[in-house]
Amino acid sequence: MNIQQFLHEYNQGDRNFSGLQIHGVDLSGRCLIGIDLSRADISGANLRGADLTRAKLSFANLTNADLTGADLSGAQLEEVNLIGADLSEASLIGANLTCADLRTAELEQADLRGANLTKAKVSGASFRNINLTSACVDGMDVESADFEGTDLSRIRSGSDHRTQHDSSPRWVSWGAH
Repeated sequence: MNIQQFLHEYNQGDRNFSGLQIHGVDLSGRCLIGIDLSRADISGANLRGADLTRAKLSFANLTNADLTGADLSGAQLEEVNLIGADLSEASLIGANLTCADLRTAELEQADLRGANLTKAKVSGASFRNINLTSACVDGMDVESADFEGTDLSRIRSGSDHRTQHDSSPRWVSWGAH
């Protein structure tokens, strides 16, 4: 499927593109809300500033993709391959990154409030100056990544869904307010 056909089908209401092979495609700034790209190969893609709110990207290959400033709020990113991807200034509020491979990824100034990073692989990744408030990092080796300028005191563990500074539950919303 070429990019014009892909965009035409999306604009006609189709959201299921699971397993699609669109390596190196330019989808910068595109609105792709709720798209299903699970198991797709979109490695090397330009998704800079794209709206991927509530996208299904589980098991997708996004190696070396440019997701700078992209909105991935509420996205399903379980076991996604984001090795070497640039997620600087991206919004990943409430995203599920369970077992995601983020090795050598760039996430500087990304917003990961309420994200689930359980067992994510982060060796060599840059998490500089990010917001991890209420994020779950169970089983993630925080020592193997760069967290300079990031407040790690507001993260949560799976056994305690409250922040360390607050005894009441905190919910993070990624929808319209």
